Amino acid sequence: MKLSLAHAPYIANKIGIDLANTPFVEVRRGIEPVAQTAREVIEADIKRERALDERVNEIMEEKEEEIEFMQADARQLFWMIKKKLAPEYGVILNREDRYSDISHKILDELWEEDLIDYSVNENQVRGVIFKAIESYMASFSEIEDIVLEKISHYKRKLIPGTEEYDLIFERLYEEELRRRGMM
Repeated sequence: MKLSLAHAPYIANKIGIDLANTPFVEVRRGIEPVAQTAREVIEADIKRERALDERVNEIMEEKEEEIEFMQADARQLFWMIKKKLAPEYGVILNREDRYSDISHKILDELWEEDLIDYSVNENQVRGVIFKAIESYMASFSEIEDIVLEKISHYKRKLIPGTEEYDLIFERLYEEELRRRGMM
């Protein structure tokens, strides 16, 4: 599952909650500033990947005729170009390495802004952040399925993409996150 801007606030809240519930971490100014800092780091990472994807799409469009002539697999070609350009954009494509890098950046920011203090090795704190990201991403599909199931049982049929549908989806999604202690 790819990180997306829509999930950044939820991941950031999970990080804030998990750090606050960790016995060896002291959250100095509350969960909100911690979550906001985490969100900013996550969003910056996602935006770098979006810029990379846009550049890859531009290249693919420029070479569209050649791709068709060679009967190349567009998805595979996209991935190959993305892989080649990723270092230039500061994007890490390996999921675990990326979450580790994000965790490191979040911890650095939290420490520099004096939002947290800890009494253990920084790797343990980074591990809490990493696990928060990973557990959210692992449960995302499951939560989304639960929300879609609830929406399907509404008496009035909601049309995906409408404002009403989006509001109800978001409300149910946040309820499920709260139920799981992720918000």
